[in-house]
Amino acid sequence: MSGIIDIISRIPLFSGLPDEQIKAIKQIAVEKKMNRGQTIFSEGDPGKGFYVVVKGRVKIYKVSAEGKEQILHIFGSGQPFGEVPVFIGQKFPANAQAIDKTLLLFFPRDAFVELIAGNPSLALNMLAIMSTKLRQFTVQIENLSLKECPARLASYLNYLADEQGNTDVVTLTISKGQLASILGTIPETLSRIFAKLSSQDLIRVEGPRITLLDREGLKDLADYG
Repeated sequence: MSGIIDIISRIPLFSGLPDEQIKAIKQIAVEKKMNRGQTIFSEGDPGKGFYVVVKGRVKIYKVSAEGKEQILHIFGSGQPFGEVPVFIGQKFPANAQAIDKTLLLFFPRDAFVELIAGNPSLALNMLAIMSTKLRQFTVQIENLSLKECPARLASYLNYLADEQGNTDVVTLTISKGQLASILGTIPETLSRIFAKLSSQDLIRVEGPRITLLDREGLKDLADYG
């Protein structure tokens, strides 16, 4: 695993850890290469370990009884996934699939639990990342259950602006079809909403780049519909 220590040291989960702990983490890490569209785990699989994305992207999703796909989250470089069921000893509650050619690090549960027991800094890093995820999922549940589609999109764009550095120009790193799935709608409806927000001078869409022309207007739309 050439350069694996450098890779691990750049992952936020392991930031600030001393060299000897990074080396200990390297000893239990398993490199996994996934092709685009390849399944990483399926809903109901035992949580034998968790993953960190080194390169590429992974979607976490569920499929309804009618066959409709609902994307719960998309993870990119440096982000862990699958850790919650691992640490509470449960099965994976959703599916994970590579949406690009992806390089992962896999951390077996037993070995990582043993490692974390003697490294409080690692435990604190993991708590911080889990707290951030909890906030993201809370916002997503609120959007899907309480808001109409235009308010969901406005909320997502505001979230994206904060995530990308409180900027007025955001870049969609996923397809509009994937965004539609995250927002609980279909691509055709999403396209109409983009057009409507553009006609109201709230945003300007140029391919994946979206300029937020009226942040306050988008915030009002997100909060009040």
